[in-house]
Amino acid sequence: MKLGVDFGLSNTDVVLVEGQTLVTYQTLKTGPASAEALAKVLQTLGVRPSELGAIASAGGLSHRLPDTFEGLPIQKIGEAQAVGRGALALSGLSEALVVSAGTGTAMVAARGTEARHFTGSAVGGGTLLGLSRLLLGTADPLEVARLAALGNPSGVDSTLLDVIGGGIGHLPPDATAVNFGRLVDEVNPSREDLAAGLVTLVGQVIAMIAINAVRAAGLSQIVIVGHLPDLEPVRRAFERVWYFYQIEPKPLIPPLSGWATAYGAALCAV
Repeated sequence: MKLGVDFGLSNTDVVLVEGQTLVTYQTLKTGPASAEALAKVLQTLGVRPSELGAIASAGGLSHRLPDTFEGLPIQKIGEAQAVGRGALALSGLSEALVVSAGTGTAMVAARGTEARHFTGSAVGGGTLLGLSRLLLGTADPLEVARLAALGNPSGVDSTLLDVIGGGIGHLPPDATAVNFGRLVDEVNPSREDLAAGLVTLVGQVIAMIAINAVRAAGLSQIVIVGHLPDLEPVRRAFERVWYFYQIEPKPLIPPLSGWATAYGAALCAV
């Protein structure tokens, strides 16, 4: 078996791979990349180093890990390579623009076993939770998602109907014209509408950059991975952009997308 570990800023994602098959996966809170964190991963999985054929790490300053652990070399895989390889394996595609939506957002042009960082955005899950702490008093992602599902972004966003009196092109009247534009006036939105507005803002920024990036990269398919799409309101924000801009083929969010980087690291391991 091969162990793939993605030391992210928020979570540590781990997978065990046998051949080309992902056999188990977990998300842990281990702290920064270190030998102690790696030991915690193996303890949680109930796996001894002697049972492994390879250990591969990516993300989260994993280059600070020692070169070996219990006599087994630690292979440090580049972030873009791990993201691209894992996303293509999970989606069954040979090439795609891979959008890694985690604490921040990286976009990788992946073709076969080759992958390179193409663009990205500092807007991501960390943005959503940081602003939620300020505006909603919570940084719990499940609570933010619950509130957003009950809210309406039009309670805080100015729509095209507000700004120009109707739709424009293929955009309907209720499409967002200005994120949080209503708050310029003295309004007192509900927590639910604020949460919906935050999710819309983050989702729209990521989706719009991806639409432009996939064309610039000469690719046709977008694949979204990372744990941000685990939140259903974020998925809906993405899908609303795909619908408005009539994106074909539709972007994919493959099963186990949150573990794509860890899976890709394991697949890259020799």
